[in-house]
Amino acid sequence: MSAIGERIIRCASCDGFGWFEDEFSGEVEDCDWCAGAGYVYRDGAGRDSPIPPADYVSVAGELERLELERLRELGYQGSAKKPWRQAIRKDTRLGLDPYDDEESS
Repeated sequence: MSAIGERIIRCASCDGFGWFEDEFSGEVEDCDWCAGAGYVYRDGAGRDSPIPPADYVSVAGELERLELERLRELGYQGSAKKPWRQAIRKDTRLGLDPYDDEESS
């Protein structure tokens, strides 16, 4: 990390997403608090500040660990599902298994 007493935490403003989406217009913009990273430095006095891009290389491992932890909290299991195995795609063209011989006959 960049200085003694600083630690990396999830951004309280965007909850680790790094961006906001306007529900009505669909416009997306980066979080001002974390500068789009989703995580910030917190110093010993409890003040948060964005992680400078120059620090990304040195904190990449910690950011990856924190992001994996956040994704697990959201229910991510660690592997992607093929489109035809995703419940949301059932009864759509993408929900058909292209390798299934029954569908191609």
